[in-house]
Parts: sequence; structure tokens; C-alpha cells
Amino acid sequence: MFQDFSKALKMIAEEKNISEEKIMEAIEIALITAYRKDFGNKNQEVEVELDGMSLDGAKVFLIKEVVEEVEDDDLEVSLEEAKKLSEEVEEGDEVRIDVTPNEYGRIATQAAKQVILQRIQEAEKESLYELFKDREDSLINAMVNRVEGTSVYLDVDKSTVFLGHRHQIPGETYFPGRRITVYLDKVQQTAKGPQLSISRTNPRLIYKLLEREIPEVASGDVVIKEVARDAGARSKVAVSSKDSSLDPVGACVGQKGMRINTVTDELNGERIDMIEWSDKTEVFIARALQPAKIAHVIVVNSEEGQDASGKRVKKRAAVFVEEAERAMAIGRKGQNIQLATDLTGFELDMYNIEEFESFMERLNELRED
Repeated sequence: MFQDFSKALKMIAEEKNISEEKIMEAIEIALITAYRKDFGNKNQEVEVELDGMSLDGAKVFLIKEVVEEVEDDDLEVSLEEAKKLSEEVEEGDEVRIDVTPNEYGRIATQAAKQVILQRIQEAEKESLYELFKDREDSLINAMVNRVEGTSVYLDVDKSTVFLGHRHQIPGETYFPGRRITVYLDKVQQTAKGPQLSISRTNPRLIYKLLEREIPEVASGDVVIKEVARDAGARSKVAVSSKDSSLDPVGACVGQKGMRINTVTDELNGERIDMIEWSDKTEVFIARALQPAKIAHVIVVNSEEGQDASGKRVKKRAAVFVEEAERAMAIGRKGQNIQLATDLTGFELDMYNIEEFESFMERLNELRED
């Protein structure tokens, strides 16, 4: 009766990364449920003995205590009846009585299958959590399973994981069978089971891709200090080197851009600007605004906090450029200056070079006050 269902269970166990032990545990519970529904009741102590993962070869036993006089027929058996099973049995022993049905009723069969499927779902959730709980903040290889509108479902290690719209690279095309790399941020247990927070837009994706593709980053010789990202369009990455003889930007870009191009290709053509980090704020800000040439950078406020009125005060710097460099420094739709702001942590105010002297006069007056 259960032969085809048993084969299906083996396939599910393999596909869903569920151990045979979990499947067999589900079968035991299902058969106990089926027996009680057709032949017994919930008060009885029932055991199941399996022949592998086959339901047809399973045996069902009632467990009863041997007593002189039976008071509870569900849990007790008389010594006289027990002797028919074994001559060596004594009062106080437990006996296993084979009550395996020739077949189960339709309702009991459906109940058993429902129990098994429910247990499989629970085991799948547990398996998913165990598989990924120690892989937070890492790259995951995935394949697109299906696309439904703006929703993308990925196959990740035999599990289906949802990639939300806001975590998809804008303009990127997803289709079944396409292989992509995603960043696993967090794994959380919820009422609905484990939830994997994966992303193609998280700045940490770039960090991890550089770590994967560039040996100097993986070894720690080149350190990624900051990443600012406009996913799908452009990113800026600040890097430094522990060895003064090692050019951190050159190591990341590679000969003829081969290394950085590998990362760019993985990100659907997203442009990545590699910038050498500096502990001198003015120098770092000027580099962050590349490819524009910056004439002067003046740090107006170097600390975040609150003023006397409780208003939030941000780190701020004034940037002075030649008129010809202004558009490049700001970038299309303000992209370049916004990425530089994100990278450095400073709000940047853009001025023409002609305003430099008057600005410094005003700034000095304010500082004197």
C-alpha cells in the first residue's frame, strides 16, 4: 500500500538534505497515528519496528505490563495471556504484542501521510538552519530556480531561498538556470522556520568577492577599509597595504584590470573604483572624489554629536574645485559625491576654487568666536 510513498520519501530525503533517521522517525510517528485511528486509542503505548524506510515492512506492537489482575486493558495484560507469548515472562515485566494490521483504512492512511509530510517539512527547516547557521557573512553560490514577477527563488544547497526585490541588482536579468553569487547576511529562526537574509546589493558582497578573487586581500596583506556602493551602477572601495612596498590599488585592479574585471563581471558590469586609503582626512576625501581633481579640502567638523540645542551635528568638510572639475566631482545625479560621502563618513560641501579665500576668512572668524 505504501510502496510508492516509501520511494518518494527516499527521494525527498536526498533532495532536501534530510537524514534517513529523521525520515524513519516521521514514519514511526505516522504509523502510530494510523494504528490508533483505525484500531486503538491515544491511551495505548504503541511502538513501531521498521524495515529500513519501507512502510509496508513495518511492524506495530502494543507495550503492556504483565499483571495478575487486569485493571486497564489499554496498558496491562494478564500473566496468563502473557504466558502465551513467552513462558519466561513474569509479573511486572513488559511484553510487546504484535498488532500489525493487514492493512490500514483510507482515513488512517491519509492521516499517516499527512503526519510524514508535516514532519518532513519540520526536518527540512531544521536541516536548513543547521546548514547555514555558521555561514553568516559569507558568499553563497546559487542558481535561479524560478522567477515570479519581481520575486526570484534560488536553489542553494538543495534548498529554495527567496531573493527579495530590494536585494536584487537593479537592471539585472534573472532567469531559471542562471548561476549567481549572493551574500548571506543573517540566518534567523522564526515562527515560519529559518529565514536566510541574502543579497546582491549589500556592500559586503563586494568585500567578500574581493577577498575571494584577490590573494593579497585573502591573506590580509591588503586591507579593505571601507566600501560605498550604488548597487548595479558604481562602487568605491578604500584599501590600504600593510607593506609599504605593495601597491594596494594595483594589487586589486591587476594587470590590465583582469582582477577587478572578474568582480565587475560577477556584479552585472557594476563599476568599481579602487581608492588608496589615507589616515589624513583631507587626503582621503580628495581621493574619494576621484576621478575629479580636487584643489583643497577643509575639514569643518571632524566629530559627530549634538550641539547645545540637542541638534545632531555631522562630520563635515568643504571641497574646492576648478569649475571644469565640478561636474565630475559631483557626478551624474550626484552619484560621485554621494559615494565619497558614504566612503569617508563626511558630509561634503562643494565650492568653486574662487570661493576659497572668502570661505577661509569666514571659517576663521567663526572659530575665533
